[in-house]
Amino acid sequence: MLVAACTCRAQEHKWTIGMSQCNLGEPWRVQMNADIRKAAEEHPELTVVFKDAQNDNLRQVSHIEEFVRAGVNLIIISPKEAAPLTRPVADAYGRGIPVIVLDRRVLGDRYTCFIGADNRKIGRAAGRWIASLLGGKGNVVELKGLMTSTPGQDRNAGFREGIRGTGIQVIFEADMKWLEPDARKEMESALARFPAIDLVYAHNDPAAHGAYLAAKAAGRESTMKFVGIDGLPQEGQMYVRQGILSASFEYPTGGREAIQTALTILSGRSVPKEITLPSRVFTKDNIDRGGEWLPQ
Repeated sequence: MLVAACTCRAQEHKWTIGMSQCNLGEPWRVQMNADIRKAAEEHPELTVVFKDAQNDNLRQVSHIEEFVRAGVNLIIISPKEAAPLTRPVADAYGRGIPVIVLDRRVLGDRYTCFIGADNRKIGRAAGRWIASLLGGKGNVVELKGLMTSTPGQDRNAGFREGIRGTGIQVIFEADMKWLEPDARKEMESALARFPAIDLVYAHNDPAAHGAYLAAKAAGRESTMKFVGIDGLPQEGQMYVRQGILSASFEYPTGGREAIQTALTILSGRSVPKEITLPSRVFTKDNIDRGGEWLPQ
């Protein structure tokens, strides 16, 4: 009994991780938290405290300050926007608390490790794939993510690189702030203004789905194609299987990788300053094979 009791005590939590999520209004971010929770549950020495900033920079700043005051052993943050979260992240890092920045960047390098896929590369791959699909010409609607966030900026810049030199024209663009209802409203505006739309490129799959619903309500969904980013099994991949999306480009959540990296840091070992996650594209032709990896 004494041995069992000692074993139990040895397995008690000894590290606390504070996780600040910028919002839980996007299914992709719900999945990120779920991936973090699942990975952490495999390690009884970890306790993860989750906080939801509800798309509020000031609330997320408060999260970091609360974690510092509480003396957590490590912080994971997926920032709403880079500039407002740079100082609190740097302050925590300066106090000796390791900080993993997940998905969206902060400015400078005052953090322990950044983990995320290459949004610019994904946007570029989407642009090239779309140009090939449309035969190098056509009218495209671009529904952007929050353009004050680094993923929105990179998915836009990469896409424009991917279609450069082709006859593809972006005839309508709008910031839908990553939200499906906003995307649907913006798509309704595009449909009212433009009688000929060949394709919708959306910065995430909920936006692509919202655009599809708007086009379907107008009786025009069969005249255009829809492409999104995220590639969650229950979302983007499902829409590809249903024929709603022509393609969904994967943006991995990095949740499992964040916990693996946190354990390495907490164990006193060094980690790379940046960890770039691989990505796939899912189409009707490859989805049953698990998609196709984008070139490294």
